[in-house]
Amino acid sequence: MSDLPPLPALRAFEAAARLGSLSRAATELHVTHGAISRHVRSLEEALGVPLFARQGRGLVLTEAGLALREASSEAFARLRQTWRQLRRRSGSAPLVLGCSGSLLARWVIPRLARLGAELPALTLHLSATEQPPGPDLAGLDAALLLASPPWPAGWRVFDLGAERIGPVMSPRLATAGLPTETLAQLPLLGTRSRPQAWSDWARASGLDPSVLPASQDFEHLLYLLEAAVAGLGVAIAPAPLVAEDLANGRLIAPWGFVYTTARWVLCSDARNSDPRIDALAAWLGKELVVR
Repeated sequence: MSDLPPLPALRAFEAAARLGSLSRAATELHVTHGAISRHVRSLEEALGVPLFARQGRGLVLTEAGLALREASSEAFARLRQTWRQLRRRSGSAPLVLGCSGSLLARWVIPRLARLGAELPALTLHLSATEQPPGPDLAGLDAALLLASPPWPAGWRVFDLGAERIGPVMSPRLATAGLPTETLAQLPLLGTRSRPQAWSDWARASGLDPSVLPASQDFEHLLYLLEAAVAGLGVAIAPAPLVAEDLANGRLIAPWGFVYTTARWVLCSDARNSDPRIDALAAWLGKELVVR
C-alpha cells in the first residue's frame, strides 16, 4: 500500500475542506459533484474513518478531516507558490486575476483592450468566481475585490479607492422631478449577496431604511443590472459598474451615489513579489478614478 494518498483524491478533499462544500469544490476543479464525493469516499475507505460529518444541511470536518485539511492545505499552498515562481522565472506564466463574474463582465472585460494597450507586457488569465477567495488565494496571483476590512494577515493589499453606491433605473421609469420619496412607490431590486445595500444607501442619504419597500433580490449583480435596464425596477449598484450604462443613457441615477465603508482593493499573497501586480494595481486605481 502506498504511504501517500492519491493526488486527485487529495486535491478534491482539500478543495472541499477549504470551501466547506462538495459543490463548490466541484465548481473550482471543473468536475462533477459526484466526482468529488467519490474521491472523498475513497480516502475515507482507505483510512477507515470518516473525514466529514453531516451537520444540519451542511458538512463539518471530523478530527481526522481537520488533520488532513491542515496538512494538505499547507502542502498545496506551497506547491502553488513554488509553481507560480518557477513559471514566472521562465516567462511563460500569465498573471492569474480573480474577481466576481459580475465584476468581470461589467467592468474588467470592457477595459481589456485599454489594459493591453497601456500594459502590453502584462498577460492576464481571468478567473471568475462568486465565492470570496480564501486567505491563501488558492490558484490566484491576485484578486480584485469590493469588500470591507479587515483583511487576512498574509495578504498584501492595494487600496484602489472607496466604494460609491446608488439607485439606478431605466429612463422609462422616470417621473417628474423624481423626489426621493418616489422610491417608496417603485419596485426595488437588490442582490442576495449584499442584502444590506439599500439600507446602507438610505442611512448614508439621511433616510430611514424602514420607509423603503422590500427589494426583489437576484443571485448576481449582473442579473440585477440587466433587470434594471429592462425597466423592472430600481437597482442599487456600485458607481463604476454602471458608468457605461449611465453614459449611453441605458440607465439614469437620479438620486446620486454615496460612499460606503467598502473598498476596491487588489490583493495578493504577501510573499508574491511579482512586479506585474504593482503595475496592475496602479492601472486599476487610475481606471476607477477617471472612468
